[in-house]
Amino acid sequence: MNELAARRRLDPDARRTEILDAALRLYAARPYGEVSTTELAREAGVARALLNHYFGTKRALYLEALRELLTIPEQAAAHLAGQRPEDRAAAAVDWFLDTVTDRRTLWLSVGIGVSGDAEIDAVVEDADETAVDRVLTALHRDPCDEPLRARVRAFFGMVRAASREWLVRGSLDRPAVRKLLITALVTVLEE
Repeated sequence: MNELAARRRLDPDARRTEILDAALRLYAARPYGEVSTTELAREAGVARALLNHYFGTKRALYLEALRELLTIPEQAAAHLAGQRPEDRAAAAVDWFLDTVTDRRTLWLSVGIGVSGDAEIDAVVEDADETAVDRVLTALHRDPCDEPLRARVRAFFGMVRAASREWLVRGSLDRPAVRKLLITALVTVLEE
């Protein structure tokens, strides 16, 4: 971020978003422990004090970055291409794969399983519940149908396992993961 960008005035929501975007860029490239608050501030073009003002601590900023990564944006779910369930499922899976590709390191830090950290696990759990709501709504299914919600949550477990096979083990490539996840999601949604 250049010095001019650092000095421009933004409303609080825009500044907060700018800081969060900077954190997402850094955490997408390197693990939490390797990113300093000085780097976060420099990347966002703000003083370190503003990081604390908007997020409290480096850890709180990291948790918010995780929440941002793991939560399917409402607009992404609402604007899935296609009319057939298969097409809409493919669009949802493509959105996910693109997001993971762009933010691989951050995804790998928590996206493939339970971390054992209560705060991180709570962020993952909240994001999963939001994702269930948005996926079911986007795919024209009843988000209040608890057995269906349970099947979609189970599907998210498969998403994490498939991610591990693709990104860690290299036993599946992206096209294979895409096909697997689309087929599984369509099956999960069947009555």
